[in-house]
Amino acid sequence: MQVYFTNSEEETIALGRRLAQELPSRAVVLLIGELGAGKTTLAKGIVHGLGAGEPDDVSSPTFTLVHEYGEGPRVYHVDLYRISTAQELDSVGVDELLDRDAVVLVEWGERFPHLWPADRIEIHLRRLDDDRREVKVKPGVSGHGPENSSGWP
Repeated sequence: MQVYFTNSEEETIALGRRLAQELPSRAVVLLIGELGAGKTTLAKGIVHGLGAGEPDDVSSPTFTLVHEYGEGPRVYHVDLYRISTAQELDSVGVDELLDRDAVVLVEWGERFPHLWPADRIEIHLRRLDDDRREVKVKPGVSGHGPENSSGWP
């Protein structure tokens, strides 16, 4: 696990850009943290770092549930905050996104641990104060087992 600290929104976006450079072309990335932890801010940097969009183009898909970015490298940004049951989740079509050659960023995905592949990447964000964030990256964890040998990042 790698641990990073950021001191501003700009630094969190820059960290997202840096992490994006290490992502495989097909990945599931769970962005885990409380409201206001910086999940969408980090997603802005990841989307930009992958060349799929500008940071200002990225917003939380809380009400639309899924935003799609890019034409070459494709990124799907999913927000499951408003989803509370497996039936609601099925209607979103997340399982179809997992079959695509894309990076899938998922906010609030920890609420449905059975859905994600064992080689998913988990990024835990914690708000330390108004500007500072702690960001922990756990590559390739499974639901109950140890980290795999993906070596990311």
